[in-house]
Amino acid sequence: MRFRHEMKYLVSDAMLASLESRLKGILKPDSHAGPDGKYVIRSLYFDDIDDSAFNENESGTSRREKFRIRIYNGSMDRISLERKAKVADKIRKTSCLLTREQYDILTDPRADKTVRQEYPELMQKLLAMYQIRRMEPKVIVEYERRPYVYRDGNVRITFDRNVTSSYDIKTFTDDKINGRPVMPVGQQLIEVKYDTFLPDHIYRTIAMPGMLLTAYSKYYLCRKFRNR
Repeated sequence: MRFRHEMKYLVSDAMLASLESRLKGILKPDSHAGPDGKYVIRSLYFDDIDDSAFNENESGTSRREKFRIRIYNGSMDRISLERKAKVADKIRKTSCLLTREQYDILTDPRADKTVRQEYPELMQKLLAMYQIRRMEPKVIVEYERRPYVYRDGNVRITFDRNVTSSYDIKTFTDDKINGRPVMPVGQQLIEVKYDTFLPDHIYRTIAMPGMLLTAYSKYYLCRKFRNR
């Protein structure tokens, strides 16, 4: 899979609503969204004993990676393990599906972490990193997403609201988590992803005064919130 460009913006509630209204006439809702055009993403992020992923984000390290387990709408019917690699403003994601048993192996500190050939390759890599760097679950991140897509440039623009975090890792499999809001009141996130180019008319539409480009990840923001 090739690297894709990724830009993240901090925006006010009013700006997000205005942008979404303007882009609805250009972009199509993502087919994976529900009838209401949205879904809830819940991710469980891993980091090592030195909190390398957190510290590299804070210091702005150009090359970095994160591992996470992701589910949608609070359902464990589809469990995905993902690795997100970032080089400057470009990203590449690899993923695999997990069984519930494999999820338990990765998240239960008492489970046997032996690397086995029958496990998915990405799971094997994370288990190997557990042996070397003591990778373990750190925080749950949950938010509501409204995704839109555009064919030319393989553009994907997402509107992410109500980012919350929880350190009660065992509740990841519950219907609901007891999350705490992370963003300042009235502030939300927009992500813009594309392959080799962003069509001009889309760029002009999203180029609003007051949009703050940020390099911080949701994982970083949720960990930073706790450390305040």
